[in-house]
Amino acid sequence: MLNHSVSTPKPAMALKSRPLLFILLLVVIFSFSDNGMKAQNWVQLREKMVNEQLRGRDISSSNVLNAMREVPRHHFVPIEYQKFAYDDRPLPIGFEQTISQPYMVAFMTEQIEPKPGMKVLEIGTGSGYQAAVLAHLGCEVYTIELLPELAERADKLLKQLKYQPVNIKAGNGYDGWPEAAPFDAIIVTAAPEKMPPVLVEQLKDGGTMVIPVGPVNNLQYLKIAKKRDGKVTTDTLMPVRFVPMIDRDVQPN
Repeated sequence: MLNHSVSTPKPAMALKSRPLLFILLLVVIFSFSDNGMKAQNWVQLREKMVNEQLRGRDISSSNVLNAMREVPRHHFVPIEYQKFAYDDRPLPIGFEQTISQPYMVAFMTEQIEPKPGMKVLEIGTGSGYQAAVLAHLGCEVYTIELLPELAERADKLLKQLKYQPVNIKAGNGYDGWPEAAPFDAIIVTAAPEKMPPVLVEQLKDGGTMVIPVGPVNNLQYLKIAKKRDGKVTTDTLMPVRFVPMIDRDVQPN
């Protein structure tokens, strides 16, 4: 009598589904690994940004460097751009607006020599990142955003991340914030063709304003204006490229 070992056949469905399940498992594993790696590397990426992009150039203020090291820039960009958050470049934030490159934020911040308790006006809230850096440095921040959607989004994020005091309103940057003036410093993150006189008026005597000036389709220059004994002196810092500063009260031709 012959003995035959007979194996029970496995269902065809199970055999076919095994490669698919394996692939899905790999996707899940790599997804969790990637997210975990990113979560652990944000601090390292900020440290690299500070060392290579900021200290490696000409940013020397320890307070500014520390603020750039601590404020999580990746929270201020859309999720699809978070992996580029600490690269040396501006990034889109929607509504045809951008978040400035880290170096430019640090450079403009350093120019006003921020100190705790300083009252600072920002024109162009955008993502809220510049306001967060100023708040981290202990400044009392007033920031104006032309687009209500961006103002609302930045306000919500800054409160969520507990950056205070930051006062945000949607409005025309060309009007400044007369109710809160004068300001120790003004940072403008969009480029008018000429320096708005109202902003100069709202600058406290002894104050400093940093502002890009020039037409959107031509060369712009970052300028620094200082008011001393009622007189304003202006110096050019560097060529730049910013989104235009729109005057809501002026109708286009």
